[in-house]
Amino acid sequence: MPVLPLRTGRYAALRHLLVMIALTLSSLETPLATAQPLAALPGEVHLANIRQLTFGGENAEGYLSFDETRLIFQATHAPRTCDAQYVMNLADASFSLVSTGTGRTTCGYFLPGDTTILYASTHAASAECPPVPDHSQGYVWAVYPSYDIYTARLDGSGIKPLAAAPGYDAEATVSPRGDRIVFTSARDGDLDLYSMNTDGSDVRRLTNELGYDGGAFYSWDGAHIVYRAWHQTDSASAATYKRLLASNLVKPSRMELFVMNADGSGRRQITNNGAANFAPFFHPDNKHVIFASNVSDPRGRNFDLYMIGVDGQGLTRITFNDTFDGFPMFTRDGKKLVFASNRNAKRQGETNLFIADWIADPAPAK
Repeated sequence: MPVLPLRTGRYAALRHLLVMIALTLSSLETPLATAQPLAALPGEVHLANIRQLTFGGENAEGYLSFDETRLIFQATHAPRTCDAQYVMNLADASFSLVSTGTGRTTCGYFLPGDTTILYASTHAASAECPPVPDHSQGYVWAVYPSYDIYTARLDGSGIKPLAAAPGYDAEATVSPRGDRIVFTSARDGDLDLYSMNTDGSDVRRLTNELGYDGGAFYSWDGAHIVYRAWHQTDSASAATYKRLLASNLVKPSRMELFVMNADGSGRRQITNNGAANFAPFFHPDNKHVIFASNVSDPRGRNFDLYMIGVDGQGLTRITFNDTFDGFPMFTRDGKKLVFASNRNAKRQGETNLFIADWIADPAPAK
């Protein structure tokens, strides 16, 4: 069975439970200017000048501000045992806590103007980290009903809920046009995609097939949405899905990628490989999608980055790391790529953030 790294939200569950000892925050604040570039691994012809942005612990889902001078990301730093949200200044890789420091958070993103952030959090239900999912029912993700989406000022102050509803609300991202937010919600009894204005008004349901729809991102022109999904098409799998969802759980063994118009119309599937495909993000040409997948690992444990056309053609492997690469995001000009990886880890289970030059047309191998 394919196994995703353990975390909730966009990629739920990527946590090795044995790796609970993270480095302290002060040890992680290594200025970017002092970090030596890492060599791309053999086969990684699209990457160059790889710079490591975080150093130790579990850091993931790094997403750029609109002006591309900052990142918002989630990380677990001692003494906490679940994710909080941080904002990093890319000029020197310094960062600060911007969530409440209570509950579990996921899925941070910037709003237009870069003075407001959004993220999902369980802090209103409890200051404690919610319990990890029960794996006696197999490999499952928890979709905590206590997750709601919040906005806050850049320093973390002024936090307030955004379009809160009973049940799971998370996985929110913002259109590069700055006009809409797409997110996953269980408000109507299934895990579907919705969109809303940036002030939380005009909530619209975009998907309605039984099964999980989530991890959505807009194209750079705001016209399309790419997301991961798996829909139950037979009575037995539908019954299993409904039973697990009643316990706020889902099985992530298979997730395929879909593209649709921003209003939910014109949906089409662009992968059909039976793997766990997730974290899709549009290239600035709006014709290609980069994503993470375990499609090349028969055991389903290793995730690398791949690129595919929005027509489902031209699958290309981008990274060749033997552990984990995921959560890619291009800069607006397509010249750099931010991603999370286990590469260069000092301890087993570390996940760090990296930024690399993107080589669109690599020289042919000699």
